[in-house]
Amino acid sequence: MTASINDVARAAGVSASTVSRALRGRPGVSDEVRDQIAAVAAQLGYTASRSASSLASGRTYTIGVLVPYVGRWFFGTVLDSAEKVFSAAGYDVLLYNLGSPETRKRFFTKLPVRKRVDAVLTLLIPDEEESAALRSLGVPLATTVGGIRPGFTVVGIDDRAGTESAVRHLVNLGHRRIGMISGASGPLHWTTPIERRNAYLDVLADAGIEHDPALEADGDYTVEGGERAMTELLAASRPPTAVFAQSDEMAMGALRALRRHRLKAPDDVSVVGFDDHELADVVGLTTVAQPVAEQGAEAARLLLRQLDEPDAEPPGHVQMPIRLVLRETTAPPRPRGPQ
Repeated sequence: MTASINDVARAAGVSASTVSRALRGRPGVSDEVRDQIAAVAAQLGYTASRSASSLASGRTYTIGVLVPYVGRWFFGTVLDSAEKVFSAAGYDVLLYNLGSPETRKRFFTKLPVRKRVDAVLTLLIPDEEESAALRSLGVPLATTVGGIRPGFTVVGIDDRAGTESAVRHLVNLGHRRIGMISGASGPLHWTTPIERRNAYLDVLADAGIEHDPALEADGDYTVEGGERAMTELLAASRPPTAVFAQSDEMAMGALRALRRHRLKAPDDVSVVGFDDHELADVVGLTTVAQPVAEQGAEAARLLLRQLDEPDAEPPGHVQMPIRLVLRETTAPPRPRGPQ
């Protein structure tokens, strides 16, 4: 005969509700009691019923996740770390890949997540109309991209400060011809390229360096795009002696372009990226490190906390730390005439 939750409760000397909270990882149960209940449940062969828990609590035990690109490193890393937190708490993930304007419009028109999820983690930046649609779901909302947004918990970084540290590093090394590989064609409403470009321009202005539009190129936030962009910059009449790439993937593409042109970093061109990609240390890339995986995990934890403590005021914005990591791809420019 299959053991029930009441059997576990009687054997453990607690209430059925305490058993439910303990086995679902909910607050209000001490570690000692939780361990005792888990041991009794294992001994009796009891497994909590997802459908029964859903009926009792009104929850679906499912989190909706919206992403613009599943295959991109940043989004994949955030998604993987968030899913681990959700899974450990007994939640499933319902993933929506909204990489095209058509699929995005269809999603926000139909809102298929309604009554199917307990919370939403969005890795894309919704416009005002889309934000209003998500708020109408009446569930906790969180994101790891963009700035402060009413009704959302935002876990992110200071893009301007990170870019300023990278470009100032190049200025302090003595570079005056500083190019930038950006991602102007990134996801819809994505503000990161804009924030990082504005910071790049501000640092140049503060250093008395005249901005040259010929030293900017779009790298599409991919390795291939970064290679194309660096090739374009090298073809300029006065190519840069240093390049800031708005992502490590674009920076890695830039390094590949240098190799194919029989050039080296930093001997011929210094290169600095942004992210601290898992391969950045392998290629010796100077970069701005941001805790990508931790952002996904923290956003997930904050969503779960809102579900467990619905009356508590959710945080509007959580800023994660960043730091400049110096490696082998940056150095002072070699003397070779006017820069």
